[in-house]
Amino acid sequence: MKISYLIVGSGLAGSVLAERIANVLKKEVLILEKRNHVGGNVYDFKDENGILIHKYGPHAFHTNNKRVWDYLSQFTEWYPYFHKVLAVIDGIKVPLPFNLNSIYKVFPLKLAGELEEKLTSKYGYNKKIPILELKKEEDPSLKFLAQYIYEKVFLGYTLKQWGVSPDKIDPSVTARVPVYISRDDRYFQDKYQGIPKDGYTKMIERMLDHPKIKIELETDFFKVKDKIKYDFLIYTGPIDEFFEFKYSKLPYRSLYFSFENYPVETFQEVAQVNYPENYDFTRITEFKHFLPFRKSHNTTIAFEYPCEYTPKENEPYYPVPNEENKTIYNKYKRLVQSLSNTVFIGRLAEYKYYNMDQIVARALEVFYNRLINKKGI
Repeated sequence: MKISYLIVGSGLAGSVLAERIANVLKKEVLILEKRNHVGGNVYDFKDENGILIHKYGPHAFHTNNKRVWDYLSQFTEWYPYFHKVLAVIDGIKVPLPFNLNSIYKVFPLKLAGELEEKLTSKYGYNKKIPILELKKEEDPSLKFLAQYIYEKVFLGYTLKQWGVSPDKIDPSVTARVPVYISRDDRYFQDKYQGIPKDGYTKMIERMLDHPKIKIELETDFFKVKDKIKYDFLIYTGPIDEFFEFKYSKLPYRSLYFSFENYPVETFQEVAQVNYPENYDFTRITEFKHFLPFRKSHNTTIAFEYPCEYTPKENEPYYPVPNEENKTIYNKYKRLVQSLSNTVFIGRLAEYKYYNMDQIVARALEVFYNRLINKKGI
């Protein structure tokens, strides 16, 4: 078999590139997908109650990138959705990121007022401060606040999510958990926020609905690669596996979901409630909140348990960013740079955490720079 473009993986990166190649370059594309569905980790489906379930964890789309928003809007209508997250701290549900409203939820009024005054005087209003930065404060009150948030919100969740203490994780991860000096309870403040009205899977299917795009599901690239000839390869899988673990295996974190259905209208106040303490799971997702116009008298929730990635047993979700793993990845990256007709893109292939909008932007960048302008990336 000979094909112009071979794409391994049908997640957002692979699907965006397939759509651009077919519609702009007018070239044939073959997508090999190891799973039995397209969409990668944004795959969703309707359960027996008509509730749209995010199989691989909650996905709330948000971006400030108008180009990305406009591009995806070709394939979906959006339901305006602002993600809100609560965390159970000492039995009380408080907004995340930890903000001024959270402070008044957990502390006596006088102390909360003092903490608000010190935060706004030092940092200003509507500012986000990484918790590890706040921990460096010398002011006793702010130091107390930082330690409280670190222990009650950050430490337990990080230990469960990553399997290591926060000091063993790259600052790019820890910076994702700020203290927000605001009363805005939304988890994100991006200009564009929403959920595809018909779901992420339908959006991906529309992207790939082109006569020049062929998809082979339940097909492992490594089992068929010697039978396929291609002019250009786009690879979105684990980089270490591609090179047969030449420089050792890179660690990834995985997730296990326990889905349950209840004969009630709603189980919790918002789509996501985090449990930093006391439980083995990190969060409970209730999917009805994403598209509430889909009515059902039942509700479906998922308990989310982080775990180590074990090949053939679960899926790799997150690279584990630290200096040791970066060193291993950079060795693989040098091998990639020696391949003239291959692009590696995505969380697993680049060993890098991407939000959904970031990976769409990255795919568009790769398309125009590598496939149109032929620049090295």
